[in-house]
Amino acid sequence: MSDQQNALRRGALGVAGIVFLVLAAVAPLTGIVVVASLAIALGNGGGTPASFFIVALVLLLFAVGYAQMSKQLVNAGGFYAFVVKGLGRTGGLVAGLIATLGYNFFVVGTIGTSGFFMQTIIAQLTGLDLHWYVWGLLSIALCFVMARTGVDFSSKVLGVSLVLEVAILIVFDVSVLVQTGFDAAAFSPEAVFSGSLPIGLLLAATGFLGFEATALFGEEARNPLKTIPRATYTSIIAIGLILGVTSWAVVSATGVAKAQDTALEHLADGDLIFSLAQTYLGSGMTVVMEILLLVSLFAAMLAFHNSATRYLYALGRARVLPHALARTRANGSPATAGLVQAAFAALVAGAFAVAGLSPIVTLVPAMLGFGTLSVLILQTLAAISIVVWFRRRRDPRLWSTLIAPGIGFLGLLVIVVLAIVNFDVVAGSSEPAILMLPLLLVVAVIGGIGYGAYLKRRRPAVYDALATDLEKFNVHTSHGDEPRHIPEPSV
Repeated sequence: MSDQQNALRRGALGVAGIVFLVLAAVAPLTGIVVVASLAIALGNGGGTPASFFIVALVLLLFAVGYAQMSKQLVNAGGFYAFVVKGLGRTGGLVAGLIATLGYNFFVVGTIGTSGFFMQTIIAQLTGLDLHWYVWGLLSIALCFVMARTGVDFSSKVLGVSLVLEVAILIVFDVSVLVQTGFDAAAFSPEAVFSGSLPIGLLLAATGFLGFEATALFGEEARNPLKTIPRATYTSIIAIGLILGVTSWAVVSATGVAKAQDTALEHLADGDLIFSLAQTYLGSGMTVVMEILLLVSLFAAMLAFHNSATRYLYALGRARVLPHALARTRANGSPATAGLVQAAFAALVAGAFAVAGLSPIVTLVPAMLGFGTLSVLILQTLAAISIVVWFRRRRDPRLWSTLIAPGIGFLGLLVIVVLAIVNFDVVAGSSEPAILMLPLLLVVAVIGGIGYGAYLKRRRPAVYDALATDLEKFNVHTSHGDEPRHIPEPSV
């Protein structure tokens, strides 16, 4: 297998391209329609905007250490590679399995959400009523074709989608500001601590899922030592502003004191945002918002497909999974990994369809709930890995390598504990089978430890390569931006 058949395309993405890929996975419009509505209804009601800003602050503190770590590591394995550096090869295996499960489950879930809303909205607008799985299958097939065209093409498509999504939200925000005004009471202690602040923070954190994907595109970035940290900061700030400001507009429109009760009234139908859009945007623009929701869901599917594919590619390149997964096309897009990912997602979603199960009641809660928990744990593992790696080297920059990322780790750890304790809220279901899904993470931990022991004993070359082949290079940038190789100590 030649290098050309086993390498991603270098220099394909700048800061904007990576931000588009990341924010598309976050899907701002979907975040407002689904996440913000849930946070207002089940969390701290009128104080929900503060929850989004608090989570953004926690993630920015984490990003301080993340930025320093990004200068030490550029790799398509994302946070998996971070954990290898900080917690060792076996820890990296565990993180890699969790990441692979989480992102692949996410794509399955997006087939359910995209298919369900496409069936509903397209039937409503045109009368064409196809089964949800037909729409979902068409969506994942189109995602596969777009991803094969190249990551730079994906970023352009997602960029257009993102601009349209954000534009409709800005129009809504401005309309509320002009007609009603933004109510500062949303940030009062009474509002922030109303309802359940812990649930509010947990649900707000799910709105940021996807920001961690910046690390996955390091090998395809132009000047990754600067591009990845900048893209990470930009993504977190942008997500925080979009979700925080728009949720502020929502609770101002409903009335801060009445926000939670109003959201609960619309919870069953999930139409809180659309009902407000009718008032503040009119019926024509509300239809536009519904169509853009479909665009948003497709963009999220494409972005998560790209992310899941790169985890499979990285694990294949490290020979943890079959090496065939590391094969790329001439344009640098993962060939085998992309096909495997799309086929897996289509087959799992198809099993739910054949069984006649409702996607929104069974498929979506199971897949997105588990994927959410997996990614939150992955972020937390990466956070502690950053602290450990720099402490091991007694780095003198205490703020950027210990204090800020340490606070970020503690914040993420709290969110993970909340997610486990309240998994029914994360998954949106109390079905026993769905509530048992976190046990898969226990299997991933045990499997990762066992597989690591097996590789160390029976395949030592592969085990050793986890700290070398997995990483493309280690860098030190205190004197300019040119990378200088630093031998990796044995872990």
